[in-house]
Amino acid sequence: MKALATFLVLLNYFTRCHGWICTTAPEHVAAAQVDAGNGMVVMTDKNSNAFFLSDSSWSKLGSVPLKHVTVGYAGVWGVDLNNNVYKFAAGDFFPTRGLELMQVDAGEGQVVGVTSQNSIHCLKASSASSIEEEGVLNWNTITGALMYMSCGPLGCWGVNSGQNIFFTKVSPDNCSISGWRQTDGAAVKVEVGTDGRVFVVIQSGHVYERTGISEAVPQGTGWSQITFCVSIKHVTYDLGRLWLLTNTGVILNCI
Repeated sequence: MKALATFLVLLNYFTRCHGWICTTAPEHVAAAQVDAGNGMVVMTDKNSNAFFLSDSSWSKLGSVPLKHVTVGYAGVWGVDLNNNVYKFAAGDFFPTRGLELMQVDAGEGQVVGVTSQNSIHCLKASSASSIEEEGVLNWNTITGALMYMSCGPLGCWGVNSGQNIFFTKVSPDNCSISGWRQTDGAAVKVEVGTDGRVFVVIQSGHVYERTGISEAVPQGTGWSQITFCVSIKHVTYDLGRLWLLTNTGVILNCI
């Protein structure tokens, strides 16, 4: 109880730290990863259970143990502890064949992901939407090396093992890219919202938003720190809400 009271005091301080007003999301012990997109919020916990936010509580999402889950215009996808890729359909996750990935992102129709060797791959929108349970996915290999990647309406962002941040445009139709452009800054995670806003988490647990993003300048012009009073492990954004996962496994909902 004392720990909870301390956390609530800190939470009240959050509202005075920055322009976002944060509250705790419905409680779930030991959250490990969270993702939001297309009006849906999903998460995994440290026991590899997947959940989705239903009103004011978390509901079990499928029966497959997953370490990573993503949601977007391409649907709901996941990766298990052996890097097998799954797609959610008809009430549960089913395995796909064709490639093993460490992390996936359901972007603007296309699905992108990276392997444990940091190679980058893309599944075009038509393939992502039409695969059947026994189908083999025809992933396209994208030049470069990343450990995390996320796509939105104005382009895709990624970070490599050196914490360098990169931007490119990836066609949902054929997975062709415009060429990687390194931006300033360093980060360990990057997430793109469905409206194109971009957020990163740096190694120290601080959160930054990319500024100056527009159709004319999709890579943006700079970074603006969003100050929180606890260390952040993961960030995701959708429909005006910023979802944060703290290092202690608490999920915050910020507007």
